Amino acid sequence: MAQTLNALSQRLIKLENRLESLELQLERQSSEVNSMPADEMERLDGVDRLLTDCRDLLLSSEPQWVDQSSSVMSSEQDLAA
Repeated sequence: MAQTLNALSQRLIKLENRLESLELQLERQSSEVNSMPADEMERLDGVDRLLTDCRDLLLSSEPQWVDQSSSVMSSEQDLAA
């Protein structure tokens, strides 16, 4: 579960970086041309959907992961006592 959460977090970071890069490119192009190409908009929409999906997955899996880690910690504390 922790590996899945870590993998999703890494993917989310990469997608956010990519979105930021695309937005910067878009800003530069927008200053040159006022209209945005349809394919650029589609790519940004796709990246936005992926980011939303990743965030939803992280949010839905986080409470389970926190519960599991706290139970592991309490088990370790019991063993230490």
